[in-house]
Amino acid sequence: MSFKFFDKLSQNFIELLNDKDDYNVIFEVENGKSFTAHSNVLKCRSPYFRKELDNIIPNENNIKTITKPNISGVIFDIILKYIYGGIVNLENVEIRFIFDLLMTASEFEIEELTKKLENNLIETKSSWLKSHFSLVYRSIFSGNNFKDLQKFCNDIIAKYPNLIFDAEDLTSLHESALVSLLKRDDLQLEEGIIWEYIIKWGIGQNSALPGDLKEWSTENFTTLKTTLQQCLPLIRYFHISSTDIWKKVKPYKKILDEQLWEDLNQYFMAPDEPVESIILPPRSILIQELPTRTTELIKPSSTIITFEHVAEISSWIDRKSSTYSLKNTPYEFQLILRGSINGFAPQTFWDICNGQASTVVIMKVKGTEEIFGGYNPLIWDANAPDTGSGGKWETTNDSFIFSLKNDNIQNSILSRVKKPKYAIFNVHKSEQKQYGPYFGYNRSLCMCSFVSNFTLDGNCECSNDGSYEKPIRTATNKFSIVDYEVFKVIKKPS
Repeated sequence: MSFKFFDKLSQNFIELLNDKDDYNVIFEVENGKSFTAHSNVLKCRSPYFRKELDNIIPNENNIKTITKPNISGVIFDIILKYIYGGIVNLENVEIRFIFDLLMTASEFEIEELTKKLENNLIETKSSWLKSHFSLVYRSIFSGNNFKDLQKFCNDIIAKYPNLIFDAEDLTSLHESALVSLLKRDDLQLEEGIIWEYIIKWGIGQNSALPGDLKEWSTENFTTLKTTLQQCLPLIRYFHISSTDIWKKVKPYKKILDEQLWEDLNQYFMAPDEPVESIILPPRSILIQELPTRTTELIKPSSTIITFEHVAEISSWIDRKSSTYSLKNTPYEFQLILRGSINGFAPQTFWDICNGQASTVVIMKVKGTEEIFGGYNPLIWDANAPDTGSGGKWETTNDSFIFSLKNDNIQNSILSRVKKPKYAIFNVHKSEQKQYGPYFGYNRSLCMCSFVSNFTLDGNCECSNDGSYEKPIRTATNKFSIVDYEVFKVIKKPS
């Protein structure tokens, strides 16, 4: 029989962490904040700290200092409490904070915590992972610590490859991420298109290569071949059309092995004759499930909403009883403003959105992950006259406000305008330093800040004033945001 007293042990080690008498390690993190710790505990709990501390020369007081200026004090405090007490408290933290904690735990080679956070994100925060896909994907291939997250992301990309391959920063993709995709038999792209992307990526790794292929030297081709040495064997050359071989592959034939090029020529002239090169199987392209490349799956380029949200909002715009599929969504959402890029001052909204019609405003609530928004089929008019109420009301039957489902909210809420003459309020210039987008007579949904920053003073509001069918929030009316976006809704060509 054995008795285990882990709670008391954890409590005692937390007390040891707070003991300032016997420490021999100092950590300096972001903004000059410092922490003290004990080398024996650190070495026991983290291979990273064992290696790091063995390479640091102590000062005259036998103290070793580790500087980590890119790690926040809040995150490092959690890391230390885990190391000493085995406790991690993630109540009331944003999902981005959990992701940043995951990356820090991985850096410090704390395998148990890394795996726990990774599984938590996949199992309970998948919507956030999808809406922050680019950030996540470019963070998890720096090492081999995130196998489950890598598979989660690659399963999505295999079905929707435009997420990565049509992104403007394709060339910044980590080589291991690219290789992992090329190994997939279910990557939903034609092989000739894959070849084009691989060449683009390879050239992007070598800025000194001439822009005109006619100016390339043998050395230039060798450079590209060396860069792509992990990728070239994964291309399914014998499943590229003869036209694409001639137009796309032939200009770069110098990066291929001579035998492969000879076999390709023979294969297309005499396909029944044996070749020496290995013929990889074709990819399982699911034509009936794939949208065409022109459906622009990378839109809405949002850090808040997902493609599913776009389909849902599009169905509301068209008053459909069922939600559009991703393949058949008839609208593109063109980003025209993002708070984290353009700023959170109310005046910025009016400066950028003046004259824009058919727009969707999306906002993310600080501390709760709620996503609110509104659709305005009319124009936002920054030059509206003051009709006695600080601006001018605009009438429409087609506007609506909403709350979107996510990991924390089970179902979306749609609330259509009930009093059309109070649907949209264009704020007069004198009020634009305080008020942004405004739906409903008494702030059915309104972005407001008296300190000219929507993220600071908690004066954004959604109230049940009767202008719209129903409230989109059951909690307190007022809130602040972490970010917001405005999209122009554009009908796709038939």
